[in-house]
Amino acid sequence: MTTEIAENQALIEQTVRDFAERYIRPHIREWDEAQHFPAEVFHKLGELGLMGVLVPVEYGGAGLGYREYVAAIVELSKVDPSIGLSMAAHNSLCTNHILMFGNEDQKRQYLPKLASGEWIGAWGLTEPNTGSDAGNMRTVAVRDGDHWVLNGSKNFITHGKSGNVAVVITRTGEPGDKHGSTAFIVERGTPGFSAGKKEDKLGMRASETAELIFQDCRISDSQRLGEVGDGFIQSLKILDGGRISIAALGVGTALGAYEAALAYSKERKQFGQPISSFQGIAFKLADMYTDLQASTLLTFDAADRKDRGEKVSLASSVAKYHSSETAVRVANDAVQIFGGYGFIKDYPAEKFYRDSKLCTIGEGTSEIQKLVISRDILRD
Repeated sequence: MTTEIAENQALIEQTVRDFAERYIRPHIREWDEAQHFPAEVFHKLGELGLMGVLVPVEYGGAGLGYREYVAAIVELSKVDPSIGLSMAAHNSLCTNHILMFGNEDQKRQYLPKLASGEWIGAWGLTEPNTGSDAGNMRTVAVRDGDHWVLNGSKNFITHGKSGNVAVVITRTGEPGDKHGSTAFIVERGTPGFSAGKKEDKLGMRASETAELIFQDCRISDSQRLGEVGDGFIQSLKILDGGRISIAALGVGTALGAYEAALAYSKERKQFGQPISSFQGIAFKLADMYTDLQASTLLTFDAADRKDRGEKVSLASSVAKYHSSETAVRVANDAVQIFGGYGFIKDYPAEKFYRDSKLCTIGEGTSEIQKLVISRDILRD
C-alpha cells in the first residue's frame, strides 16, 4: 500500500466517521422502526464523493480504488449496516455496471448523476423463482426494430422504489444459456416500468428493498449495455466486485457489534466487578476480535487484488464468505454479552443481530460462496 493510498484511506475513514455520527447515529432507531429509506443522506454522501468512489474524475466521481471504498463501507456499517448496504449497492452494482460495460455516451449521461448522489441506482438480477439460479430468469426482452420490449419482474432489489435508474438483466435467448441474457439501463418514469411491493424485512430496514415490474416496457437499443447475450457474463464480473462490498459490510457490522459489546462489558458490573473480568466474557471477546481481524485482512486483500487488476473471483468469495459468517457469529455473541439487554431495542446489539444475517444471503449465499471456492481450488 502506497503512502498516498494510506493517507486517502485514513482521510476517508475520519470523514465517514464524522458524517455517520452527525447524520446517521441520531436516527438509527427511527429509520429502523419506520423502515424509512433516508434518500437525503445519500444525496449528502454524494456531496462527499462517496456515491461515486470508484468512478473516474472525468465522469464526476472520486476516482479512488477499492481499498478506500471498503474503508468507507466499513465505517458506515459499524454505525448502521443499512446505510452501508445501500451505499455499497449503489456503487458496486448499478454504477459500476455502467462504468465497466457502458459506452462513452452512456457513461457521460449517467455516471455524473449517480456519482454526485443526484440519482440513486438500482440493479436487477434476482427474480421470485430464480435466486441463485439466475440463468433461468423469466424477465424477457424482445427486439422490435431499434427498440426492445421488456416483460417480467425482479425482486429483492435495493432501491426498487426510490432508484432513479436501474440496470436490469433480461433473458434474450434460451433459458440456461450463459449467452442468453442482456443488460439494459432503464430510467424511472419509462412507460411500463414500475415499482412493486416493498418488502417488510427482518433487518437492514433503512435500506429499501422492492420489486421491479416491467409490462410492455419499451426502450431504445441505445439503452443496451454491451453486446446482446453478454448480460449474465457481465453480471458475474459485477458480482466479483460486489462480493467485496458485502465482505466490507460484514466487517463493518461485526465491528459495530464488537465495539458495542466491548464497551458494555467494561461498564456492566456483576458481583462487584466488570463482566469483562470474567473468563467466559473475556474469551468470547477474544474470539470476536480474532474473527474480525481475519475478515478485515481477507477483505482488504481482495480489495488490493481488485485494484491491481487481478482476477478476484476466489478472493472476493473467500472474503465475503468469511466476513458474512463472522458478522453473524459476532452479532450473536454481542447479544449474549448484553444478556437481557441484548434483546431490547434500547441497546444496539439486537439490531446488529438482525442486520447481520443479510450478509450471508445477499449477492450470493454462503452456500454459493462455498461452491465458487471449492470449484476454484479443485480445478485442475
